[in-house]
Amino acid sequence: MKNQILALSLGLMSLGAVAQKSELKDAEKAIKKQDFTTALNTLKSIEGSLMMNGEDKYKSKFYFLKGKALAAKKDYKGAAESFNALLAMKEGKYAGEAQPILNQMIQEVSNKAVDLYNNKKDYKGAAESFYLTYVLSPRDTSFAYNAAVSATQAQDYDKAVEYYKELQRIGYTGIETQYLATNKATGKVEDLGSKQQRDLMVKSGSYVKPETKASESKTATIVKNVALILKEQGKTDEAIEALAEARKANPKDLNLLLNEADMYVKLGKMDKFGELMNEAIALDPSNPTLFYNLGVVNFNQGRMEDAKKYYEKAVELKPDYADAYMNLAVVVLDQEKAIVEEMNKNLNNFKKYDELAAKQKEVYKQALPFLEKADGLKRSVDTVKTLMNLYEVLEMSDKASEYRELYKSMK
Repeated sequence: MKNQILALSLGLMSLGAVAQKSELKDAEKAIKKQDFTTALNTLKSIEGSLMMNGEDKYKSKFYFLKGKALAAKKDYKGAAESFNALLAMKEGKYAGEAQPILNQMIQEVSNKAVDLYNNKKDYKGAAESFYLTYVLSPRDTSFAYNAAVSATQAQDYDKAVEYYKELQRIGYTGIETQYLATNKATGKVEDLGSKQQRDLMVKSGSYVKPETKASESKTATIVKNVALILKEQGKTDEAIEALAEARKANPKDLNLLLNEADMYVKLGKMDKFGELMNEAIALDPSNPTLFYNLGVVNFNQGRMEDAKKYYEKAVELKPDYADAYMNLAVVVLDQEKAIVEEMNKNLNNFKKYDELAAKQKEVYKQALPFLEKADGLKRSVDTVKTLMNLYEVLEMSDKASEYRELYKSMK
């Protein structure tokens, strides 16, 4: 009796395989007639049994036919799922036929995404198309990054975070090999796309100094963008947690540290910002911008001597740091506030007033070299106006006249 039951079961399985084969042929005929709805309904009727006990050769044909029908109906997401399932199988009979259809979809959807982003400024639509391109071709991970950027532009923050987290899940870095050379005509270093193209341009003589280098990783940027979006959504704690977790995994990543520091600036937590800037200096002690930022923190917290010390270190490391020279002048001129308050209290005490006025001039004289340096490196309306006022108070008539005319011409 047991043998009879087994034989009967095997017979049912054979009948199932015959039915699957027949239905697949019917679906194929429907596709040839461009009756894609009938084809999909036919395939749906056998999908359950085929996935449970069907042979790989029938499964591969099923995925191919389903993908082809869905592609014809412009359901590219569904088509991608079917074709990618097919390509993942060892049974590769239909892979060769599926690939050109998949390639055509990838080209069509990616072109649509670029057009929506660049020309129509439809960032939400661009995000959807960029991400669909990634679904169609999971190896092209840069499309997922483009989707995240586009969703952020569209202020579709939930989708942007979803896309960025997908990038984190797959370990996306965005590092690319750049084939660089210097344009002889302009003197600028350009990325020429490929080694073959770069070598060809160098051989032509129009480019020199070929070099190959890797682009910077986007890992820190992704973490920063997720944190900024979370902050925009009012999820401040989650934003800080995202950056802190990333830093635990990469404690010596200066970009991550600076992004966390920037978050605290945006939250107005300058004490925490200052702590992180000190950490940053320990990681990169020759970076003048870090010392400059510490100068700003200390100035805003009223620690003038410390601020001056950090600005001086910044210009020591970068002698043409115009903003640091300007802020050194600001630190010196900060002494003027207390002097002016005293002057206003002693308007009738001529002797005291004159002493304070002399003291004010000394402050101006101390600030003058820093302002002149800043103006020489990076002239602006502010540097010219401030110098004009100082020259007038210091009775430097020629300089005052020169800068007065200069100021008029810049207004």
